[in-house]
Amino acid sequence: MRVDDLLPALLRSDQARPRITCYDDVTGERIELSGKVLANWVAKAANLLIEEYDAGPGTVIRLDLPPHWRTAYWLLAALAVGATVDQTTGAPDVLVTTDPNTGPAPATIVVTLAALARSASTPLLPGAIDEAKELAGYGDRFEPWERADDDAAALITDPGPTGAPDQLTYAGLPDAPGDLPGGTRVHTTDTAPGDFLHLLLSAYAADGSLVLSRNADPQKLPDRLAAEGVTEQR
Repeated sequence: MRVDDLLPALLRSDQARPRITCYDDVTGERIELSGKVLANWVAKAANLLIEEYDAGPGTVIRLDLPPHWRTAYWLLAALAVGATVDQTTGAPDVLVTTDPNTGPAPATIVVTLAALARSASTPLLPGAIDEAKELAGYGDRFEPWERADDDAAALITDPGPTGAPDQLTYAGLPDAPGDLPGGTRVHTTDTAPGDFLHLLLSAYAADGSLVLSRNADPQKLPDRLAAEGVTEQR
């Protein structure tokens, strides 16, 4: 299966099943997205990428975002348009970031993580897009203009022990990713952003879902794992 086929496969399997659940033990937030709701966020983000930046195969996008439910839909949106998510470059074509002072503008989208945010809390650089303010105005349905080649880079993350970047191509997902069983409900905490992106794709390739605990309170985790039906921990 190609990485840009993951979301359509999740929707065919079960639109209503939770696909990402995000807790923050500092803010007290719990946000859960079903496959259908996740697809709606992905469509809006993908339409923004195409309409504002003509993003597609060959476009390099960097996600300067922590492990978070918003990161999930930006990753899938970048793959939906056929772009390359490259976490190793400091000069992407499009930067998606939580830092309003990070450029280069105008190819910058500033994300506010809080679920109820309606605008960024500080002024943005000229030309930057305020995701919290603007994203809702983009379409709820998305059809890609073109698809990336099978051997095109989909995700490039930080170098491994050998010093070589960890690269995933569009056709690079195995039928049975890693050791995640089908339908897995996997829990993770604040891991490295690159590890989070790979884990997210692996869980979805297994027709599974992800539970993320940000700023995790160890005392809350046992009850949470049981309540969420977690079957794997990473």
